[in-house]
Formats: sequence, C-alpha cells, structure tokens
Amino acid sequence: TLQWETLGRQFVEYEQVAPFLIPEEQQRRLLDFLSLFLKAWEQSAGVIVFPNIQLLASEVSKLLTKEIKRNLDGKPAEEARLALEQLLQQKGEAEDGRLLLKSVYQLSQTDLRTMWNIIGSGLPAALMQCLYLFFTFPLKKTSDDGETSEDDTQTQEMLVKIMLNMYREEQGVAELLADDKLQSLIIATASLWDQCSHSWKVPTGRVLRTISKAQTKTSIVYLQAVDCIKIAIQNLFKLADTLPACDVCEAASIVLCFVKDSYPISSALLTEFENNDGYQLLLKILLRCEGLQQNEGDPYLDEILDMLTCLTTCGKTELKVSGNIVHPQLPHFDFEQTRSSGMTVKNLQAFQVLQSIFQKSNDQHLCGRILAAIGTIWAWDTVNFFLLEWTLQPINQFTDIIHFKPHPVQVQFFRLVESIVLDLSYVPHEILKKVQYLIKENVVPFCTLTALQCLLSMTRKDLLFSDVFRDSGLLGLLLVLLRKQAKILRKSAGTHLPGLEEGTEKELNAVMLKMVAALTVGSVRNTVVLKDYGMVPYIKIFLDDECYRSATLSILEQLSVINYEEYMSIIIGALCSSTQGELHLKLDLLKSLLRILESPKSHSAFRTCSGFNGLLSLLSDMEGALQDPPSGLWTAVGQNCILELVFYTLQGITAALHLDPANSNFFQRHGLFEKMAEDLGSLGCFWTQGERQIPLSLKKTRTFAEFLDAAFCSSEPFPMWLKNCIWILNFLDHMVKGTLHLESYFKERKPEMGEVSRDDQEGPQAQEEYPVAFKRPGNKLPASAYRLWETGDCAIVHPGAVCVMVRLLPKLYKEGHSQLSQEIQCAVVDHIQSLVKSEKSRQVMCGSGLLSTIITSCQDAFRNESHPLHLPLTRVFEKLASQAIEPDVLR
Repeated sequence: TLQWETLGRQFVEYEQVAPFLIPEEQQRRLLDFLSLFLKAWEQSAGVIVFPNIQLLASEVSKLLTKEIKRNLDGKPAEEARLALEQLLQQKGEAEDGRLLLKSVYQLSQTDLRTMWNIIGSGLPAALMQCLYLFFTFPLKKTSDDGETSEDDTQTQEMLVKIMLNMYREEQGVAELLADDKLQSLIIATASLWDQCSHSWKVPTGRVLRTISKAQTKTSIVYLQAVDCIKIAIQNLFKLADTLPACDVCEAASIVLCFVKDSYPISSALLTEFENNDGYQLLLKILLRCEGLQQNEGDPYLDEILDMLTCLTTCGKTELKVSGNIVHPQLPHFDFEQTRSSGMTVKNLQAFQVLQSIFQKSNDQHLCGRILAAIGTIWAWDTVNFFLLEWTLQPINQFTDIIHFKPHPVQVQFFRLVESIVLDLSYVPHEILKKVQYLIKENVVPFCTLTALQCLLSMTRKDLLFSDVFRDSGLLGLLLVLLRKQAKILRKSAGTHLPGLEEGTEKELNAVMLKMVAALTVGSVRNTVVLKDYGMVPYIKIFLDDECYRSATLSILEQLSVINYEEYMSIIIGALCSSTQGELHLKLDLLKSLLRILESPKSHSAFRTCSGFNGLLSLLSDMEGALQDPPSGLWTAVGQNCILELVFYTLQGITAALHLDPANSNFFQRHGLFEKMAEDLGSLGCFWTQGERQIPLSLKKTRTFAEFLDAAFCSSEPFPMWLKNCIWILNFLDHMVKGTLHLESYFKERKPEMGEVSRDDQEGPQAQEEYPVAFKRPGNKLPASAYRLWETGDCAIVHPGAVCVMVRLLPKLYKEGHSQLSQEIQCAVVDHIQSLVKSEKSRQVMCGSGLLSTIITSCQDAFRNESHPLHLPLTRVFEKLASQAIEPDVLR
C-alpha cells in the first residue's frame, strides 16, 4: 500500500509539471514512471490501488498510438512492418515501445472505465493498422530453428489481448470506422490467405470474430458501403480452386461470421452475401472438404456448417405451407399443437446448401454433420420438420440415396427417421413407403438391416403400426423373405454351405423375425395373415438357431391365440425331437410353454397333444445327468443347466395341472406320478443300488428347513449329489402346494446377435453353478425356498407329488455318507408327517396311493423297528389309515 501511495504522489507530480516540459522530457518522465508502475504491479500480484488509473491509461495509450504512427508515417508497407516489430520488441536501453505495450496490456485488463479511456486514445485504429501489416506482410526473419521466437510470441499475445479487450466493446469497433483498415483486413483474409504470415492467421481470425460479435448498425452500413462482403466472396471463389480445403474453410468462416452475426441488427450483409452467390461459394467449399482426414480442418468446417444451420432461420417472412396429413396417425398427434414461437425455418436457400451437400457427397463426416444439423433444426421447433418436408422434402429424397452412404451415416439417418415417430409422434407415410421399398430391393444388406431396425423400433411404440405395415404390404414381404430363408435353412440342415447365413445376412433374418413377432403381438388379424400365408411350418424351422429362437417363439405364442392345439403340437413335438445335448433349446421351449399355460384355455390342448408324456420324456432323457462326477455327454454340461431343465419341466407339469381337474385326473389315472418318481430317481444323484441300507443311530437330527439352509447358505461342506437331491425335493414340495409354476430361481438370459451361444459357454467349469438364491455362503434363502417345510397346515394341491417324495426317500442315500443320508431321510419323513397333520390334508391324501407307496417303497424301514425311519413312517401311515384304508393297502 505504501508503494502504491508513493506512485500515486509521483504521478500527481508528473501531471503537474508535464505541461511545462518539452515533449521529449515529458515522454522520458512517463516512461520512467511506467517502469516503476510495472514493478509495483508485478510485486502486488495484479492488485492495484491507484486512484488515477484512468488518466494513466489515457496517457500511456496516447503515447503508444503516437509512437506507432511515428514509425509508420511515410514508409512503404514492408518497411513499416519491420519498424513496428523493432518498436514493440526493443531490448536493453531502447525498450520504450515494449514498455508502452506491456503497460497498455496490463491496464486493459482492469475495468471498463479504464478500457473506455484506452479506446478513446485512438489506439483501436492504430492497432488495426498494425494487425493488417503483421498479417499481410510476413517477415522472413525468424529464430535459428525456423520457429517464431519467444519475444515474437509474447508481443503477439499482448497485442491480440489488447485488441480483443477493445473490440468487444461497440465503442472500440466504432473507432475503426474512420479508417479503411477493417474492410481491408477482411478482404485480405479472403484474398491473401496463402500469402499471409502463417503465425498471424489464427490471431487475426480471433480478432475479426470478436469485432463481428460487436457489430453495430453503423459498422454494418460501413461494410456495406465499401462492398466488403461482395469483394470477399469474389476473392474466396478464386481461393476455393487453389487452396487446400481446410485453409479455404478457415478464411471463409471469418467472412461468414460477419454475415451471420450482423443479421439480428440488419439483413444488409446477408442480402449482399446472397446476391453475390454466397451459398454457391459455401457449397463449393464444403464439397471440397470431402476426404479430409479426421480433425483436419474440422473446427472451421464445423463452424461454417453451424453458421449455415443458423442462417436457415434468417428470413424476413415466415414460411407458409399447408401439407396433407395422411392418416392414420398416432392418437396423441395434433398438427395444430406443433406450432410454436421458436426458431422456425425462413431461409430455404441456406437449407438447400445442406441438402445438396448430403446429396452430392459420400463423405462420412460431411454427411454425418448434415444429418446432425437437420436434427438440430427440428429440435429448435418441431414445426420445422413439416416446413422442410412439405417444401424441399429432404428426408424423403435422402431415402432414395441412403444406401450409397457409409454405414455410420446410414445408422444416423435411420435414427433421424425413427425420431420423427418417437419424438414428433408423427407417422410419415410417404417416407415409410420409401423405406419399405429400400427393404424390398435389398441393394445393400447393411442398409436394409438398419432400415428394418428403424421400423421395428416404431412398431414397438404403438399397435397402430401393426395395421400400417400390414396394409402397406410390409408384413407380406417379410413373410415371403422368411419363407425363402427357411427353405435354405432346411436344405442346409446338418451341413455348412459357404457364405450361408453369415454376418449381416444372418442378423437381417433375425431382425425380420423380430419384426414379424412385433407385428403379430396383440394383432389377431396379422396372426391370421401369417397363417394364411402357410408360414407356420416355415417359422418353426428357425427354432433350431438360438439367435432366431426368441422371436420365433414369440410368433408361435401369438399363433396360440387362434389355435392352441397347433402351438402345443409344435412345441411338444420340438421338445420330443430335440437331441440330448440341446438343453438350451429345451429350456427356451419350456419357458414359452409356461407363458402359454398361464391361460387355462390352453390346458386341454396340452393334454390332448401328449404334453405330460412329452415333458416326462425330457426327464427320462436325462438319465445319469446329475452323477457325481459327471460322465459321457454330461461332462461338458453344467449341472446348473441340468437342474434348470428339471425345474422348468416340473414347472410345466405343475402349470398344466393347476386348477384343472381334468388334467389332474388324467395325470393320476395314467400313473404319471409314478413315472415322474422313476425318472427323477434315475437322474444320477439318487441312490439306485439294490443293497440294503444299514440302520444307524443318529447323532444329531435337523429339520429339512435347517438342512436346506445348511446345504446352500453356510460354509458346511455338502457333497454335490446331496445338494442336487435337496433341490429336487424342494421343487417337489412346491409342486405339492401347486405353486412351483410361480417360483423363479434361475436368471433369465436372452442371447443376442454377436454373443456366443450358451451351448458353447457351458463346460466342466460350470459344474459348481447353482441357482442364484443358493450361490454364496451367508446368503439367506428366499422365503419361498423353504417356507413350505416349516408349516404343517398348508393345503395339499397335488397329493401325487407327496407319493413321488416317498418313492425317492429310500434313494436319499449314498455309500460313504450313511450318517448324513439317514439324517436327511428322517428330515424328509418328518416334513411329510407335518404335511398330513391336519384332517383336511389327510382327506386330500385319501385315494392318492400314499399308504401303498410307503409300504412298497420303504419296506426295510417299515419292517425294521430299529430303523430310524420306522417310527415317523408308522405315524404317517397311522394318520392316513385313520382316515380311510385303501383296498390295495389291505392286500
């Protein structure tokens, strides 16, 4: 503070004596003061306490202006350029010019009032003259390494910063209008870009863009009066034929800035631009940018495209168009509500440049930027889509040529088309017809694929498109194409034809199936069309390939709406004809079957199409699948996958029995529970040896709920066979309750194109995989996993499932695990005892054959009073016998 107070007094003293000093002495004293001033500035980290700072700024700026003019007066341009450089870069004793420049540089960064004083000194015009000379007349003198010296760079930075600070103010721009250097510099950038100083190109562009943003009515009149834009365009036309594209873009962007920035004030420069073929110039320049390497000239190319996009909204009058809205339209579409007071297109000439570039160029970057610009214009005001499409029809016309464009451009284009529906809620029927024709012709498969994905996204938005694409013939077209592909698949079954179904073609088939699936969902009429085309035998051919399966099943599920028997026949037939190793095909078929069995109307068709026998045959085919260790084919299959198949098979049976007396009676009458017990017992995890089990005295006993929790949620080691047995018993217990079809233990996975097939992923390393609920020690079981083991008053829905559990009871055994085996057997019997505790449960069990099952399946335990299972089995028997004795039991 003391230092600034001292400087303040010194400046006051200078002001008092200055009028009485000769100019040379006055200048010397001011320069001496500036040296002290700058030192104080540096020491105070830019914090100034100087009351006369505006007066100082005025004095210093005037002196710098005077020195610039003195060095320029009467000299030729190149000589003047050299003199300026010497003035501003002097070192040692003769550094007056640099001292003045540095002082003005520091003062220009203080406050607005100080800046006004600098502007009022005449410095804006003087520095513009300097910039013109620096830009137009490059000096050959450089440092030894050929690069611009550090002093040159510092001088340039200070000069440019001062100019930017001055010219962003309207007063600063006004000071330039008394001279011709502004229009001369603008014209020079448009004519001498290849001859100018390379190091001053970017700084000159920055300064001129700053001036452009501060234009006033007066500055526009000034530029118009001297035909600045007209001359610049003429010169740019010449440069456009000779200069590299990125250089022409850089020069043209400066001129276009003045046109675009001036429009909110006056349309004069835009009119001059248009009257002198400005749009043709931009088209010529932009088309020359084809093939530029990534990022080469991109900033200026993008700047021109951005400004051109803005010019589309610059016009005197609103466009008045009235289009014919083709119906049907989405329910919530209302054209009148699309009108707003936002930025609407008024300048079709400017948009035609964008449109022409897309039509004439196949450059990925250029075409991508044009599509992005169109998206931006739509975002400004939704009515712009209609204004453009009902006049110039850009999207309609682009559809005819989109297959010639690079793949990324095709993807971007169809996303834009998709946004018409998803964002504007409008159905562009004419455009969709052309997209459909593109699909029909299939000139470029990737383009066809992308177009179809676009239509698929629309179809999923609203059921209206199910009618639109049926009436337009798209559904019929897809069915014909799929029939052709199905025939090829059938012909090539078991063989590999070179080039068949590879890459894009295969993905195209997948999307066609998804499209047909989307068109049939919720549309009985479309499903009837599919059936009338005789497509059902062909559609089911696609079931074998996993990437087609999900969509194929969706189509077949829609078929069930009009014919359950046909659906059941296909699914049960596919299940029975599937090979032993096609586990995932079976899983997908079973999951589809479960979705259809949710409808009670499907149960009769399931029974008549041998559904029960078909599902039980799946269990038969898995004989030995859960052996530990696995053998044969099952070595390469994860046991989690096998358990999942068991689960979904039992789920399907439970769903078909649910609340269906006819199916339940059929299942019981034909001895299918006994068949189920036999098939489950042969899976490989249950004991199948004929030797008698030696009864042991149990050291500890646990309930089945405790066993379940210990087996899967604790760190206690349990053998693999035992875990599998517990899982199956858990499934059966839910089946007893009639709730198995409501449970979910396994993660859903839907493979998409490009993913490895699940069949290829399974292997020996997957042997330890288990349903998600039971994977990690410490996990709590879901309540549904063992809630049925804890209550004895639950109603028994399927008593035959209890018989299955009893039949499996003696097989809950393995040599080497006698103690553990009998402990689990006791836990299961205790649970069965709890199931028949209530009178209601015993009534349900009457006629189920449970008594005879106990006698025939557990003879050893029933006859041997020392057997651990003897007492609990006797109690179960007594409870049921007290209700009713079955004839076969008496025998």
